[in-house]
Amino acid sequence: MKILVVGTGAREHAIAYALAHEARPDGAAPHELHAAPGNPGIAALATLHPVDALDGAAVAGLATSLGADLVVVGPEAPLVAGVADAVRSAGVPVFGPGARAARLEGSKAFAKDVMAAAGVPTARAHVCTDLDRVAAALDDFGAPYVVKDDGLAAGKGVVVTSERAEALDHARACLDARGGDGRVVIEEFLDGPEVSLFCVCDGTDVVPLAPAQDFKRALDGDAGPNTGGMGAYSPLPWAPEGLTEEVVARIAQPTVDEMARRGTPFSGVLYVGLALTSRGTRVVEFNARFGDPETQVVLSRLRTPLSSLLLAAAEGRLAGQPPLEWSDGSAVTVVVASQGYPAAPRTGDRIDGVAAAAALDAVHVLHAGTALDADGALVSAGGRVLSVVGQGADLGAARERAYAGVARISLAGSHHRTDIAARAAAGDTRAGAPSVLELPGWRHVYSGKVRDLYEPDLPALGGVHPLGDVVLVVASDRVSAYDHPLSPPVPDKGVVLTQLSLWWFEQLGDVVANHVVSTEVSAEPGDGLVPDVVAGRAMVCRRLDMFPVECVVRGYLTGSGLVEYRAGGAVCGVRLPEGLVDGSRLPEPIFTPATKAEQGEHDENVSFEVVAATIGADAAERLRELSLAVYGRAERIARERGVVLADTKLEFGVDPTSGEVVLGDEVLTPDSSRFWPADQWQPGRAQPSFDKQFVRDWLTSPASGWDRSGDAAPPMLPDDVVERTRDRYLEAFERITGAPLS
Repeated sequence: MKILVVGTGAREHAIAYALAHEARPDGAAPHELHAAPGNPGIAALATLHPVDALDGAAVAGLATSLGADLVVVGPEAPLVAGVADAVRSAGVPVFGPGARAARLEGSKAFAKDVMAAAGVPTARAHVCTDLDRVAAALDDFGAPYVVKDDGLAAGKGVVVTSERAEALDHARACLDARGGDGRVVIEEFLDGPEVSLFCVCDGTDVVPLAPAQDFKRALDGDAGPNTGGMGAYSPLPWAPEGLTEEVVARIAQPTVDEMARRGTPFSGVLYVGLALTSRGTRVVEFNARFGDPETQVVLSRLRTPLSSLLLAAAEGRLAGQPPLEWSDGSAVTVVVASQGYPAAPRTGDRIDGVAAAAALDAVHVLHAGTALDADGALVSAGGRVLSVVGQGADLGAARERAYAGVARISLAGSHHRTDIAARAAAGDTRAGAPSVLELPGWRHVYSGKVRDLYEPDLPALGGVHPLGDVVLVVASDRVSAYDHPLSPPVPDKGVVLTQLSLWWFEQLGDVVANHVVSTEVSAEPGDGLVPDVVAGRAMVCRRLDMFPVECVVRGYLTGSGLVEYRAGGAVCGVRLPEGLVDGSRLPEPIFTPATKAEQGEHDENVSFEVVAATIGADAAERLRELSLAVYGRAERIARERGVVLADTKLEFGVDPTSGEVVLGDEVLTPDSSRFWPADQWQPGRAQPSFDKQFVRDWLTSPASGWDRSGDAAPPMLPDDVVERTRDRYLEAFERITGAPLS
């Protein structure tokens, strides 16, 4: 067959790769592949043509001149622009919906209307044309807020945030960008893991492919900004049995039937983005084309010739297609992104090692954002540059091969995630779940580096919580270092942090009030107490108006305080004696506050005067007084147990009902404090510590291979580092409390 693939990205390269490598009957000639305009990677498989992918007449003319047997339109923009219509009008079979049917992706409002008519389960939504309606819709659904640009937005049209102001700003930008035609869709937030399922359609019938899952966030642990996708894997060993059949019966087929009823038959790929919520399977979004990077793994597992499937869809013959055949193995793809992606990708950097990666067993490399420079060298030309695909008998083997391929590639400033398919490969049955749990009776509103914050699901509780104005604070096992989230988590870390905080709150009861209301475990799901799944690591706490200050008290000189002291003889404006060294005990504890930084940024030490100017002199003095009192009590208790409390970070808030200043967050844990073994304290050197020092030491050692000064994310932590870190947290708990963790 002569096949023309339209597009320039890794999705189109994956399609061309599958067509070029599909099984052919004995003696059959390989396909003659063409691409418009293609990319340097596709050029190894197809003849490239410098045709604008958005110019329907030009694409149709090229297809006719080539005598193409099939045209495959890859990206969404040409589909919405009507390129498939132009090719059909020229009498050439084309895989991809016409412009009217492609509105399923081109307009979120249109898609919602179709879903409603077809009875497809999805999130409730409001379509808004001005900010007043947006504000009302945001208030209707509450946080987390989901705001979607109604039209195509090159992957930048959706914002999910717990900040109402950020949601409003995104809606304003979407409306302003489209002038009088601007519309945004405000949706309720859907909990649960997300799944991508591609359904090949011919206007009447539907043939599903294999489910996949992608990773949207830029950084490990699902941290950082949203991207177009940093990796994917297939199959999904954790997915519910019968998921594919359910999606076809309840979602894809009813949608295709509704489109046909409207006179706009959908022929092409219906990309169904799903959330497996606590209330059942729901549609997050429809797209009208293959998704990137999921296509890379799904097509690599397909054993049925892709050409026959796509041509059958284009010619309305899917009903006669035999069942699809799939490999028994797994596939994982990892995206190599350019420096600055997704905010401001840098282009023009030379790429080396692609051939070496592709030479590895069961590895192939797909080009996304690449070009050739004037000298013919391969350089970066976009945010997502390459997709490295590894295949294996299971996810572990596929993952190992994909990352072996990534290791062969050199691109200055590039970054990639190191945890693609890690949980699923490790056999985690909750691998598809988000890092934040869905808890009955509570609604997630925020996640920090370690803690997850929930507020009561008041409608489910009859409009009021039995304990008043409270929140649920859950300590996870997540671990970070040098402002990078790390994988895997440290088992029991969240329990240690919570139980140690509770122990300290008891010791400090006569010094300062704290925010804990209850740790009672729910007698029945949704009763507003601590759900049993987070028992031991969660506290119901009163809601506070938190001061924007980290209240740091230092009794010993180390860390950022030591850096400041060496630079000017003072810490946060507090003059200290000459001759102090790392680990020196100070003449008396000092209050050295810091500003609260956004997640991923550094806190900044400030003077007491800056704090006073920020929150008022009386409040600043009260915080200093309470902080020094807490440290004094805790330092004495720790010293009696053979532990040095070098410094600690405290957070306070005001009870809006009583006006009382209250100690909040965690208190005096290895994450918020420096604890040293008293019998090993030796000024003049770095002290052994009861915290994640094993993690920091390994990351900065040659064994990790990680360059802290570079842009790449850290690698996964070895099992022995995780286990030793866990042991250190448990030792801290036992030394301080005098009892083992129960």
